[in-house]
Amino acid sequence: MIFFILCYHYYKEMEEYMNKEMQRNRVMSDFINATNKLIRKDGIENISLRKVANLAGYNSATLYNYFENLDHLIFFGAMKYLNKYTRSLSNYLKESENSMDRFLKVWEHFCNYAYSEPQIYNAIFFPNLNKEISHYMNKYYEFFPEELKDNNIIIQKMLITSNLDDRSMILLENCLSEGYLEAKDTPILNDIILIIFEGMFNRILNDKITYKDAMENTMNYFKLTIKNFLVKDYDFYF
Repeated sequence: MIFFILCYHYYKEMEEYMNKEMQRNRVMSDFINATNKLIRKDGIENISLRKVANLAGYNSATLYNYFENLDHLIFFGAMKYLNKYTRSLSNYLKESENSMDRFLKVWEHFCNYAYSEPQIYNAIFFPNLNKEISHYMNKYYEFFPEELKDNNIIIQKMLITSNLDDRSMILLENCLSEGYLEAKDTPILNDIILIIFEGMFNRILNDKITYKDAMENTMNYFKLTIKNFLVKDYDFYF
């Protein structure tokens, strides 16, 4: 009899816990979707906690039960924009013939979106948050796992790795395994690639260069840099 009573209380507690989690997820999704709508309508620079709360149908104070600050909320709202990039990535890579093609095409595709919407990508990859970005990105994909579909395992691994350094290194490891690079050179090459991107991205963000020139310069600088590290013949596709 005691056993059945204990089981009953256990299942009741579990049911209560699950209901709370469902409620929490629903409220967070409401806030995330409202933020995304406001980003589309007013621009990321015009987002406020009050606007998001009003659109989502909650009190502003409720937001702090679910989000650390405005940057945290904007991060989740902006992540919806990353879906356009992730969904189109596999198709963009279809004509890649080797790991070096994939490395360059992933960066090219990423730069295309990042330079087109710099405010959005700045909010995602360079936010002012309390924890590692990977923590927030994993949480986001727990809410919206469907946004990782249609990508192979390597690309999925890269997408859930929020740090740009680690993302790029995952791809370079495949270039290393196919003999294009030496192990001692990959961290150096990766660092230079990131410096090129971040420098060009900041110029785009501050309206110092056009999208067209930024894309052209970035890919040319990538090409010139990689040539100095290759230990195996590679025909650049551009």
